[in-house]
Amino acid sequence: MQESIVEAAGKIWNYLNENGEVTTKKLQKDLDLNDNFINMGLGWLSREDKVNYSKKGSYTKVSLR
Repeated sequence: MQESIVEAAGKIWNYLNENGEVTTKKLQKDLDLNDNFINMGLGWLSREDKVNYSKKGSYTKVSLR
């Protein structure tokens, strides 16, 4: 399971590196990952202090630090 989480985190990091700030919903849609792996991957990146979060209305946006 940990390998899958690390893989999801890598996909998320690469996506954010290429596309910049994005909503978590768009991230999930574009990467075709279920929300569990989006959340675990973002958690992994958060723990490593690699991402920023911002709230825009009812949406949460994420970007690289």
